[in-house]
Amino acid sequence: MTTYGGRRNQAERDAMTVEIGYALCSAAFAAAVVFGAVAGPALLFELPDTLEKVLLRLALGIVPVLFVARVVSVLVRYRKSAQPSQPGRTSPDS
Repeated sequence: MTTYGGRRNQAERDAMTVEIGYALCSAAFAAAVVFGAVAGPALLFELPDTLEKVLLRLALGIVPVLFVARVVSVLVRYRKSAQPSQPGRTSPDS
């Protein structure tokens, strides 16, 4: 974002679109892996009913929180890296 509070050009809009897509895809992948790790034993093996319910409910509780946390962390990191620390000035190492 080259101008503070101004309109974004096409390249900046495209970069944000790619970053949103990355955030959603990586969050979905992370959520699927965690769901498989937590609820997988309950789905693959014959476990006591109480343990199966606990594992499934635990997975269903963790997955949405993980998904949202991943999306937010990726987008916040992108936003911080896209803006200069002092508008109108270059960084000292450039």
